[in-house]
Amino acid sequence: MLMPSKLAADIEKSLTVNKDGEQVQEWLEVGNGCICCSVKDSGVNAIESLMEKKGAFDYILLETTGLADPGNLAPLFWVDEGLGSTIYLDGIVTLIDAKNILRSLDEPTQDTIPAEEHDGHDHAGPLMTTAHLQISHADVVVINKSDLVSEEELLVVQNRIGAVNGLAKIHVTQQGQVPHLEGFLLDLHAYDDVGSLDVSDKGHSHLDPSITTITIEVPVLKVEQLTNLDTWLRSILWDSKLPTSEIDAGENNTLEIHRLKARILFSNGDTKIVQGVREVFEITDAPNDTSSMANSKKGKIVLIGRYLLDKPFLESFMRVINATST
Repeated sequence: MLMPSKLAADIEKSLTVNKDGEQVQEWLEVGNGCICCSVKDSGVNAIESLMEKKGAFDYILLETTGLADPGNLAPLFWVDEGLGSTIYLDGIVTLIDAKNILRSLDEPTQDTIPAEEHDGHDHAGPLMTTAHLQISHADVVVINKSDLVSEEELLVVQNRIGAVNGLAKIHVTQQGQVPHLEGFLLDLHAYDDVGSLDVSDKGHSHLDPSITTITIEVPVLKVEQLTNLDTWLRSILWDSKLPTSEIDAGENNTLEIHRLKARILFSNGDTKIVQGVREVFEITDAPNDTSSMANSKKGKIVLIGRYLLDKPFLESFMRVINATST
């Protein structure tokens, strides 16, 4: 029997689990009363302590506020298996109000997110709202209150969401009713594999210039090029820079990547998958599957973020991949 637990963090620095009407509390020392900004190990340890007190849970549902930044929260639970944690990040679900979401995306006010500063320079660009931020990090988007809009309006909403995040599964609901939990909101396994990465280019930038989804098809790599792949990923995720040639060095190559998923093929038959949230990423062996990418002759990288348009991603990737160490 499913026993989803609701876990919340309040400004009094405590975690509370409600299970079958019983409440169990664990105190957690955080910097500013927000679990999103707390130390990773402390947050995970506090939750594991709760599990020890009441026994293991089937699921832990972490419900954040409407202004939370998923990019800060996800790494809290994205724990390396080597640490032996019993908690893992299954996926991020974003709930959308079909009636008001376009207003939130189009008319940013106090919830506008300023552009990140790189090298001391503020790169101006289209305004990004909290709604943009939460949609861009989602593995699943639930568009609720669909009964309050027309079919035409709902289609516009769906297209706009897909423009911001081309990887997320989109579900449409009324009054919050879902047909089932498993595979819909739970058991997503979004960080176990990357699926087929079946994202097509549909001129997303014309629908929403703030955040876009782009895909890059890359050739089969040699085993010894894995290190160069790591170098390229560290540059675009850690440094927020696209490695360019000296000729292009003067051009604006600043990036702001929120999510990255990739399937990379190697000449020895190995397949690696890459998962990234902001600057945190990992490269792992792909599970055995029968997805459409399994028999592909090319790898694929999908990026979701800002300042991605009209950038020479493939050229940059190939330059770094083929570079020789000195």
